[in-house]
Amino acid sequence: MQRYVIALGSNVAHQRHGLPPAVLRAALAAMAEAGLKIEAASPIITSAPLGPSRRCYANAAVRIATSLGPPALLALLQQIETRFGRVRRGARWGARTLDLDVVLWSGGPWRSRTLSIPHPAFRVRPFVLGPTANIAPQWRDPRTGCTIRHLYARLTRPVPAPR
Repeated sequence: MQRYVIALGSNVAHQRHGLPPAVLRAALAAMAEAGLKIEAASPIITSAPLGPSRRCYANAAVRIATSLGPPALLALLQQIETRFGRVRRGARWGARTLDLDVVLWSGGPWRSRTLSIPHPAFRVRPFVLGPTANIAPQWRDPRTGCTIRHLYARLTRPVPAPR
């Protein structure tokens, strides 16, 4: 079995599932129905948007187990996003009903034309590192060797004011 950490995000209500936190709960159910074994799910948090979107996001992370390799898992996650109304066009970082990103994989680094593991920006995003630290604190970043807990602490530690 392969293990993955998947980041979930939503900042648009869904006609059937409701507001973004409910969208994330429905997405977790859809992932389980698709055969992904949910090992742990973080609490849902709210975060400010990146880029042009003005709506706050609901974010979470889930640790899963599956026999799927990275390309097959990506295809499955994109099918789930599409079922939730995700349209892949328009502005980068725009509003979206559901975003599912592969953040980490027990197999170490992976790179193809369509997928990079670890996620290229996860180290600088507290809305990814915080939920991930909740479900996989001892997992290590294959590039830096730091644990997720350490990366999150480093990212969120207070910076002293200049004297």
